[in-house]
Amino acid sequence: MGCDGLLVVTPYYNKTTQKGLFLHFKAIAESVDIPIILYNVPGRTKLSIALDTLEKLAKIDNIVAIKEASGDMEQVDELIAGRPDGFHVLSGDDALAVPLIEKGGDGLISVVANAYPAYMAEMVGAAMAQDAKRSHRLWSDIAELEKSLFAEGNPTGIKAALSIKGLIANNLRLPLVASSPELSDRIRLLASEAGL
Repeated sequence: MGCDGLLVVTPYYNKTTQKGLFLHFKAIAESVDIPIILYNVPGRTKLSIALDTLEKLAKIDNIVAIKEASGDMEQVDELIAGRPDGFHVLSGDDALAVPLIEKGGDGLISVVANAYPAYMAEMVGAAMAQDAKRSHRLWSDIAELEKSLFAEGNPTGIKAALSIKGLIANNLRLPLVASSPELSDRIRLLASEAGL
């Protein structure tokens, strides 16, 4: 057993300063010799990695990417423009993947792809190939499905989608609970309408 890399989220209980964030991620990077992807998701942690902190962290050799889920596209623009060679900016939000890639981002770490990997790979591939018409159409065709996957929280909806596909049982650990029958029916309908 081992680990090929780490996805490290901002601390979510003990709030800190940007200096504290920098030192936290730096200490993790210095304690391992594997690649690290930072995860900026202030919607869950209530703490965002500021641009100047990200720029300093991006210079650390084994911090290789960021999963960006802040929704701050202005910061994304600045980060992409000023990032060092070899540092990747990945969308952590399915809904912002196409716009982020169009701005020069490098891809997506997806929720939706857990249930529909080929579809999401096609959408991201179209965006990476700068086929805006196709990537936007592909997104448009599943936008309502993606919203439904988050209607009762994450990962409730995606677990329901996986259950509908017969891949897993729709059982979650408390405090999470299985999706409502109404949501499962809606996910089933929207996936069918999208040809999934």
